[in-house]
Amino acid sequence: MDTKVQQKIGLKHGSGGRAMRQLIEDVFLSLASPVDGIGLSALDDGAAIRVGDRWLVITTDSHVVHPIFFPGGDIGRISVSGTVNDLAMMGATEPVGLTCAVIIEEGFPRADLERVVASMRETAKEAGAPFVTGDTKVMGKGQVDGLLLNTTGVALADRVVSDAGLRAGDLLVVTGSIGDHGMAVMARRHDLRLEGDLRSDVAPINGLVRAALAAGGEDVVAMKDPTRGGVAGVLHEMAAKGGVGIVVDEPSLPVNDEVRAAGEMIGIDPLLVANEGKAVIGVRARSADKVLAALRAHPLGARATVFARAIAERPGAVILDTGFGRRMLAEPEGELLPRIC
Repeated sequence: MDTKVQQKIGLKHGSGGRAMRQLIEDVFLSLASPVDGIGLSALDDGAAIRVGDRWLVITTDSHVVHPIFFPGGDIGRISVSGTVNDLAMMGATEPVGLTCAVIIEEGFPRADLERVVASMRETAKEAGAPFVTGDTKVMGKGQVDGLLLNTTGVALADRVVSDAGLRAGDLLVVTGSIGDHGMAVMARRHDLRLEGDLRSDVAPINGLVRAALAAGGEDVVAMKDPTRGGVAGVLHEMAAKGGVGIVVDEPSLPVNDEVRAAGEMIGIDPLLVANEGKAVIGVRARSADKVLAALRAHPLGARATVFARAIAERPGAVILDTGFGRRMLAEPEGELLPRIC
């Protein structure tokens, strides 16, 4: 019997790790068509299509957050930030427009819906990203879980930055503390009573990325936002696509005390936890100081730091240097904290 007949889709297949990538490669890449630029087969943050002497950048994202309200944000803020940030990761920091499709469960409180829409409106204004069209559907009770959102973003860019541009000697910068979003959602979902102010980092970072691109120019060679799969997932993608190894200096990683404590409590490494307001940026070593200074001058990049470097050895591998020794950093199979974005 064909074993595929018995296979079922699990939560891990939508969680940004190895299992999701395998599903996409096995099933969805059959939809890919040749384009003049970056298309579906590149598995980047979006598509980039040549239009005259510029690039049309397009991305789409669906959002299934549970709970829909959490410390620091909500599903509406994620829907705008996630799409704007995916455009920015391709080098398109000035969105032309956003679309929004909303699927609502029968019985969902209207007051909560209006609260989500208000959050979307405020975040779109913050990002300079106007909504231009959308769609609404209502499903029967129990046919969908509360509220699901899909947003698509369109922008123009003079230069596209893919996630595949690393070469040996390049440095990697993370724009701030890691693991904040996933840990904040997890803590609210499970009502964990943790000390401190554990809040999501969800924010549109197109202005922050614009500053980095202005400072580094063509020496900014790869970008990706560490959402599902966290920083570890991003590094594995960048290493594999760039044909390089990556060495991470673990002591230099910015981690908030609340995130570190939560991670130790439940046994989850912050490197594996999603972020919604951060970027990992690959830059030629000669321009790293300029890019770092530009990031730190922006309110969302005050804790930006160089935390890793690309090497010629061990292509595709990610190596964690703890300061006491080295070990391989495994790629996540699936998201340890599902339904967080």
